[in-house]
Amino acid sequence: MPTPPINRPRAARPFGALLIVLGLALCWLGGTLIWIGGSAYYLAAGCATVGSGLLTWHCDRRGAYLYAALLAGTAVWAIGEVGFDPWPLMPRLLAPLLLGLGFPLLGICPRWSGRRRGAATAVLVGALVLVLIAADRSDRPGGLPALGPARVGGEEAGAGDWPAYGRDQGGTRYSPLAQLTPANVSALRPLWQYRTGYVRKSVRTTFEATPLKIGDSLYFCAPDNDVIALDAATGVERWRYRTRADQGQVFLAACRGVTYFRNPMERRGPCAAEIIGGTIDGRLFALDAATGLPCPRFGRGGFVDLKAGLGKVEKGYYFVTSAPQLIRGKVVLGGWVTDNQHLGEPSGVIRAFDAATGAFAWAFDMGRPKEHGMPPQGEQFTPGTPNSWAPISADETLGLVYLPTGNAVPDWFGGMRRPFDEKYSSSVVALDANTGAVRWSFQTTHHDLWDYDVPAQPTLYDMPTPAGRIPAVVQATKRGEIFVLDRRTGRPITRVEERPAPTGAVPGEHVAPTQPFSTGMPSFAGPRLTEATMWGVTPLDQAWCRIQFRRSRYDGPVTPVGLDRPAIVSPGYTGGMDWGGVSIDRQRDIMIVNSMRVAVRGRLVPRRQADRLGVKAISANVHGDVGGMAAQAGTPYAVDLAPFLSPLGIPCQQPPYGLISAVDLKTRALLWSRSLGTAREAGPLGTRSMLPFTMGVPNIGGSITTAGGLTFIGAAQDSYFRAFDTRTGQLLWRMGLPAGGQATPMTYRDRAGRQIVVIAAGGHDALAARRGDYVLAFALPANDRK
Repeated sequence: MPTPPINRPRAARPFGALLIVLGLALCWLGGTLIWIGGSAYYLAAGCATVGSGLLTWHCDRRGAYLYAALLAGTAVWAIGEVGFDPWPLMPRLLAPLLLGLGFPLLGICPRWSGRRRGAATAVLVGALVLVLIAADRSDRPGGLPALGPARVGGEEAGAGDWPAYGRDQGGTRYSPLAQLTPANVSALRPLWQYRTGYVRKSVRTTFEATPLKIGDSLYFCAPDNDVIALDAATGVERWRYRTRADQGQVFLAACRGVTYFRNPMERRGPCAAEIIGGTIDGRLFALDAATGLPCPRFGRGGFVDLKAGLGKVEKGYYFVTSAPQLIRGKVVLGGWVTDNQHLGEPSGVIRAFDAATGAFAWAFDMGRPKEHGMPPQGEQFTPGTPNSWAPISADETLGLVYLPTGNAVPDWFGGMRRPFDEKYSSSVVALDANTGAVRWSFQTTHHDLWDYDVPAQPTLYDMPTPAGRIPAVVQATKRGEIFVLDRRTGRPITRVEERPAPTGAVPGEHVAPTQPFSTGMPSFAGPRLTEATMWGVTPLDQAWCRIQFRRSRYDGPVTPVGLDRPAIVSPGYTGGMDWGGVSIDRQRDIMIVNSMRVAVRGRLVPRRQADRLGVKAISANVHGDVGGMAAQAGTPYAVDLAPFLSPLGIPCQQPPYGLISAVDLKTRALLWSRSLGTAREAGPLGTRSMLPFTMGVPNIGGSITTAGGLTFIGAAQDSYFRAFDTRTGQLLWRMGLPAGGQATPMTYRDRAGRQIVVIAAGGHDALAARRGDYVLAFALPANDRK
């Protein structure tokens, strides 16, 4: 008996053609993957899809049955490969299920009654819904039933202020305010907003500022280094000073904060209190906190030229992005030295200046560590040394400043580094605040070939141990490792192990045989990558990612980049943890960590080949993520490097890409961890999907904790501002922002007694987060405040 035709021949042929085209593409990708030793599923699935398409083209009902068998086989294979983890299952099941809906919806199926067609549709739609719901709910916060009560004490002096970038000199980002609690934070509402007026499309920009609050005023800087003072209760502008910083060729226009200094020698009058900051064109300035006018006795007319002693500084190659650190009447600061341009870029020298006068106090030049003055006439600070661009911490009692250092230029080739470069790069360095002399240093990555600058402010905290509390520095790193050191000596408090590292140096290079791993603390580096952990929106781009993974070198953490084939580096150069660092609830001994998992993929390019391609040192192309290779001029190799993305612009590794987690500092155990951020602002080819599913997205920025038991954070790509229960990780409140909140928030009490939470929302080009120029404040309605 001949096979009965399916219901709608006119629909069958185009749908069959679609299946054939998709199946052939899958066959090609699957065949390639098998050839290089990968999974056989994609070739088998492609053949089945082509077969189903041919049968459907010929109006043969067996096309529907073959596709149903493909779906069943795909489900068995997917569960066998990744278990029931919803996000890894999604690309394996979602697109095939959506495609399968064509059979019942278009009537391209056997001669079923309407009831049977409805049932088939319901089964497929139900499977889709289950996959999506499971993915959205796959991440559950943990609990904290074993914790005892918080350590309660009297409210400290100035509890209602936020007087430093990290609230205190040690950057704990903890506020002793407790008006906002898990019981009432859901009532948090917008209070006021302020707009800086700075949004430029011609310059890569981000609004990363954390305002200070002293008295009745907020002080912060815009990305162009304009300094602004607002009324803390109303958000009304009190003054604005335009530094007119030259933004020509800067990699990224950014300013994370300013510093407040009260001059003990001046009780009243002009510049009795100062706002001190640095600019993206290499100047240090001091403004009168009351009026915003430059302090005439500070440097020359309120400014100090930070390029002095650096020799020739090409425009855009040296600038300041972080707030100076204040200690013992001095301000200490480093600076950003643009990555990967050429050998011998400006020095990464650290300098201290008198906070009242701007007079030079001392320098720490890694090339001449025992000489702390300005270079003799005709000389300069040692070029190309490791720099310190992230926020610095200080211990007033010990008289030490703690520097997170970066790498010697360039990042991806170290064969020409000098002994002092090797000693101090990618380290925490403690300096004597009075002299600039090195007290100790601890290296987080040996012979760093991965751009693993130490990016975050060292967090100073008295760490609980069986022997009592030890003054510690907690250092988050791009590698996802957190090192806990005695801040008096630099010795590890928690276990650190030297483990063998992957080898394979290019000519003229060497690779460190071991690397330090912080085994006494949870790691936030993410799981080891495998072919099975490659992801995609559809089986097609997932197969492409699996092919690229197979064609790349990946030997686990710190895989060196070479010549023959691209290498995958995970975590990538944004972390792990980036400049947002960690925050610590000082009452509960809980550390909050927001981290990222986005690998990068790249290779070194021989100089002759790079020269033929016209690769030149330009400050706009720092990581190879802006239009091609980074030059690394003066070395044997350029570097071709970019995030490891599919052709649709989606990370090739499976979600989550961003996490927020809590660590009990008493036990060093992970308390809870959850995905941070939804897919709302992300999608294929740079689109905004607006999907509400929590998948964990890239994030840049930091968190704060409060005595009320709350953790506040923006940071995520999806432009939400969130509050979590610090003890349990439960999401208690979120509010959509008009632009990306890639800044660390802060909180304070105003003159009316309200606890207010503030965040800057300006977006970040690296995340493709929406741009803006907002400072936003939130508080409880009057009837909800206690």
